Amino acid sequence: MSEKMPLLGILKKATGTAVVIDAPGQESLSYGALLNLVENTVLALNRSGIRRNDRVAIVLPNGAEMAAAFITVSCGATAAPLNPAYRKPEFDFYLSDLDAGALIVEEHSSSPSLEAARALNIPVLLLKKSGTATAGEFVLDPVNSQPDNSVTTPEYARRDDVALVLHTSGTTSRPKIVPLTQGNICASAENIRTTLALTAGDRCLNVMPLFHIHGLIAAILASISAEASIFCTPGFNALKFFAWLEQAQPSWYTAVPTMHQAILARAGKNKETVRKSALRFIRSSSASLPPSVLHELEETFNAPVIEAYAMTEAAHQMTSNPLPPGTRKPGSVGIPAGPKVAIMDQAGNLLEQGSTGEVVIQGDNVTSGYDNNPEANRENFVNGWFRTGDQGIMDEDGYLTITGRLKEIINRGGEKISPREVDEILLDHPAVSQAVTFAIPHDKLGEEVAAAVVLNDGQTTSESDIRSFAADYLAGFKVPKKILILDDIPKGATGKVQRIGLAGKLGLA
Repeated sequence: MSEKMPLLGILKKATGTAVVIDAPGQESLSYGALLNLVENTVLALNRSGIRRNDRVAIVLPNGAEMAAAFITVSCGATAAPLNPAYRKPEFDFYLSDLDAGALIVEEHSSSPSLEAARALNIPVLLLKKSGTATAGEFVLDPVNSQPDNSVTTPEYARRDDVALVLHTSGTTSRPKIVPLTQGNICASAENIRTTLALTAGDRCLNVMPLFHIHGLIAAILASISAEASIFCTPGFNALKFFAWLEQAQPSWYTAVPTMHQAILARAGKNKETVRKSALRFIRSSSASLPPSVLHELEETFNAPVIEAYAMTEAAHQMTSNPLPPGTRKPGSVGIPAGPKVAIMDQAGNLLEQGSTGEVVIQGDNVTSGYDNNPEANRENFVNGWFRTGDQGIMDEDGYLTITGRLKEIINRGGEKISPREVDEILLDHPAVSQAVTFAIPHDKLGEEVAAAVVLNDGQTTSESDIRSFAADYLAGFKVPKKILILDDIPKGATGKVQRIGLAGKLGLA
């Protein structure tokens, strides 16, 4: 596969009869059938007035249809998958910020995104499963609009068109839109395919959410780049994982550390399934994997664990530990695996190996800049390098170790949370005058969300009341699990609140 080829070109190279998507209780979808679905979907979008680079919000449950919708929409427009767990205020923001040209939801959906779309006059397309039991097959049916059937030829996306947009959490401002071109996502898919030596004989068990860069690129597109297959589950479920493992007989799966830990917790009750499994490797990304978990996974499944380092702006993978016989270093996120990776000081100078500084990247998979955010672009792009906001050090063998984070983003088991976004919701509570959201350590998630608040004079409230208020406006994973009601919030020497290190100052570290 060439990174210069758009996604449609990669699909056309695959053997038509080969399986691309499977799902529990459904028949297999072939590459040939997927190509037909691409043609029908892009034509349906075109007839609804959606063309190249128009943004289509997708709010669907995890599974084969979500995977197929992402692939097919990306071949003709710009896919914008959103977390179906969002509340209406979140959909109000994201749909407006995206300037979405359409919203795709499943038939009979009760998603609050529908109400948000109506308020914003965004056309809605219902995804209806086809009459067959084939995984991923669907038709799009516009709501309250008449398709233009005079359009008879689909218009496909080109290499430099934007294939995917995702929001990444901002530290001190609103979430930023990351546009990823056809070239970006295809280059990243090829990087992952090369790192993992994927072939047409491989089969990925996907348990990752498909509104997140990890599942979209590592599980779905990297498999497609190898003409391999994906077994699409409804989402991670530790109780069902081993049944899926037995049914799918995958050669690999990719997940975040919290998922690996939940799998290990139940492995002892599923020894026969584990013994029969034929995993060639296990992949971990999106958060730091404790070395003890890595070793236990390898012992349990008798397969190497490959830890990678990734982010949305890089269309996922940046570095990875290599497969055997290459050296895997527990605690390290590996060697550059696609883009160039270097260490930079605050002044923008590249540092020698062994020096600690900010991790920076450049390559065909890296976004060229945030959408409509010149300030963020000035801050994050320096001398052709993208500043990741992570602090790291490269050893003499070129292996990168992440030593800290320069940004304030909270990484809750792979879910990235903007502290500022949570602050703004907490400040809407009638009793709250000040709010600062920050990370606290968590033994399984890595980090958990906490907040310190100061109340208005004469006001009283409780932690549970503030949490309930926040839960009306924020997806569950963003709601602070710990809220401290204080007389004053500790500040740094300059009088500014410093989120990083606040957990230690408040005795929560």
